[in-house]
Amino acid sequence: MTYGYCRISTKQQNIERQIRNIKAVYTEAIIVREAYSGTVAVRPEWSKLIKNVKSSDTIVFDSVSRMSRNADDGFSLYEELFKKNINLIFLKEPHINTDTYKKALENNISLTGTNVDYILEGINKYLMSLAKEQIRLAFEQSQKEVDDLHQRTKEGIETARLNGKQIGQRQGAKLNVKKSGPAKEIIFRHSSTFGGNLNDSECMKLAGLSRNTYYKYKSELKCP
Repeated sequence: MTYGYCRISTKQQNIERQIRNIKAVYTEAIIVREAYSGTVAVRPEWSKLIKNVKSSDTIVFDSVSRMSRNADDGFSLYEELFKKNINLIFLKEPHINTDTYKKALENNISLTGTNVDYILEGINKYLMSLAKEQIRLAFEQSQKEVDDLHQRTKEGIETARLNGKQIGQRQGAKLNVKKSGPAKEIIFRHSSTFGGNLNDSECMKLAGLSRNTYYKYKSELKCP
């Protein structure tokens, strides 16, 4: 069986982009939807999936961040599923797919039955440690990107405030429709609804929009 695991942070966000990406490559994938934050320890749909998945089954993720945003938890999950012979595929990070990891195992240097084997065993362990490090780095990078983006957004908003820039639209101010294009681009790029990493409040401040205008533009992006 092939499963496509799609996760969003809140039930109000749009999960369709992840589903489209997975279905474009794995049309037969059974889609499992989850609406829980990456920081929440218990994910009901994920728990059901890993309980029911069998040896030789496949789980496809749009990206490594959908499996876990926490590097340590993500690496532990990866190893646990790998040992159960579950095939893991990450569309945006194919270099850490379990097939790649298996090849690293298979490419071990054959032992000779002589004293040289002490050296060869060391080389094999080193090659495996490199493969494991690549997997861990992918999860760490995913976690770092989210943390950095949130930090840059907070710093940008604070800098703008200290420089006297209006954060959001002033009450009673008229909407400048010429700004709708750039504002919509910010929303589409950064809003978690469209696959970004900012919640509505953060994205609203980044775009410099009032609440009503923000949700108006967001609604227009959903229904072009």
